[in-house]
Amino acid sequence: MIFLDTSVLIAVAQKNHEHHAPSRRLWDRCSRKTSAASVHTLAELYSALTSMPPVFRLRPLDAVLAIETFLQRLTPIELNSDDYLETFRRAAPLGLSGGIIYDALHLACARKCRAKQIFTLNLQHFRTLAPDLAGRIVQP
Repeated sequence: MIFLDTSVLIAVAQKNHEHHAPSRRLWDRCSRKTSAASVHTLAELYSALTSMPPVFRLRPLDAVLAIETFLQRLTPIELNSDDYLETFRRAAPLGLSGGIIYDALHLACARKCRAKQIFTLNLQHFRTLAPDLAGRIVQP
């Protein structure tokens, strides 16, 4: 199983994104049996795609269509309250606070589905949060 972060899916959706071509090549290899993303990614995608600068912004209905398209080829991974607490317990001793917790939640989902590779455009954050997974955290 491979895991795709929100940043990669945004690059897939935006043809003008600097990482579109490699992200799209990765996306073309994805299927529900081999690829996953966190459920939280759906909310991040909607937020990002509908609030980008006007030239890149999608209308809300188009963002929903994009998310539906992504869900045809991704297995959504959910966390329960124990998973959330475990994620907070991993982040707190590292002194991590604020929005980086959302990357930590993505990594918790990647752990949950036993991802062999974790694709992100936020390599530094992901490797800081999960040094034990650093060899699996890659950019498309």
